[in-house]
Amino acid sequence: MIKEAMLYEKLTDGWVKCHLCAHVCTIKPGRRGFCGVRENTRGVLYSLVYGTLVSENIDPIEKKPFFHVFPASRSFSIATVGCNFNCSFCQNHDISQMPRVSSMIAGDDFSPADIVAMAKRSGSRTIAYTYTEPTVYFELAYDTAKIAQEQGLKNVFVTNGFMTPRAVETISPYLAAANVDLKSFREEFYKKYCGAKLEPVLNSLRILKEKGVWVEITTLLIPTLNDSEEELRDIAQFIAGLGVETPWHVSRFHPQYKMRDLPVTPLESLRKAARIGGEAGLKYVYSGNVPGDKGENTYCAQCKTLLIERYGFSVLANNLEKNRCPKCKTPLDGVFDTV
Repeated sequence: MIKEAMLYEKLTDGWVKCHLCAHVCTIKPGRRGFCGVRENTRGVLYSLVYGTLVSENIDPIEKKPFFHVFPASRSFSIATVGCNFNCSFCQNHDISQMPRVSSMIAGDDFSPADIVAMAKRSGSRTIAYTYTEPTVYFELAYDTAKIAQEQGLKNVFVTNGFMTPRAVETISPYLAAANVDLKSFREEFYKKYCGAKLEPVLNSLRILKEKGVWVEITTLLIPTLNDSEEELRDIAQFIAGLGVETPWHVSRFHPQYKMRDLPVTPLESLRKAARIGGEAGLKYVYSGNVPGDKGENTYCAQCKTLLIERYGFSVLANNLEKNRCPKCKTPLDGVFDTV
């Protein structure tokens, strides 16, 4: 399915400029943007993935990961092919890079109304736009999110954050939450390993917070590349500047795709990040990809009482009482049922 794109302008001689992601591609007739899923056809920019889902699954919300959004609930999770990054360590490279590698647009056709109906039948509380990069299937996400919100479902983005301010502002009214990958705090890392830039990601995070979207941040710790104490401190201080209530998920790297020559992240690195996050004043720092680690649990920021116990993506115990600590009654920050 194809649909005329949102957020672009027509230029002279049939060229167009896309204002969706921070690449801001200028595209001549017959060519596609960097993402591989937006094509200029005779001076009109089209999304080639509108309604064409390459993946639709029912996931625990913790898998996204969201630890402060309806704990232990289901999230109907969708994706199309394509991405505006080309990360050397991508775990979903087979679908995220498909349009760029082979020009293929794979998937099955579903309308936004179909997606919302499936989500409701599944008993999910949220629809997650995830697996690849929701920015590149923005039109589908936007239309689906509007219907979902009207029908009582919440919408969550799992994103690299490489959007234009205009795109963030357009989707924000329909987002309950966003988990943004902050892959590094170094421009050279983004350029070399992602084909992108850092500052637009930081700007998207600022705007999301300003718009009242609940934000959680994930950093995949890659040994020797983004795990120095100095860089972790820079990330933690930036997150604290957004708001100390912002959860930081520090995840363990496993060799994959084009980055198979580095070791698995040592547990000591994750614990170092947790310590640095705490020193920066962050209330919630989590270890990821380490099932059974105590760093997966949520503790009261005030008295350190265990609030939510997890094993991987499973919630083993939820000790909250009306979304508050049962001991000191401090509220837990996040998106929860109204009580």
